[in-house]
Amino acid sequence: MKKLLRRPEIELRTGLARSTIYDMMKDGRFPKPIKLGGRAVAWLEVEINDWIEDQITQREDIAR
Repeated sequence: MKKLLRRPEIELRTGLARSTIYDMMKDGRFPKPIKLGGRAVAWLEVEINDWIEDQITQREDIAR
């Protein structure tokens, strides 16, 4: 079963502010949310976990 995360959880996991998350989504540098209805959105946990892993990998690649 796929787990959905709401924005406050995304902010906690990534350390990013709301405005940064939306700016990065516009640039294609952050996963897009799924519309739940009305103004409610959520992100797939697996996509957020993958994004975090990509950030770690990029850091490690730069350090080499």
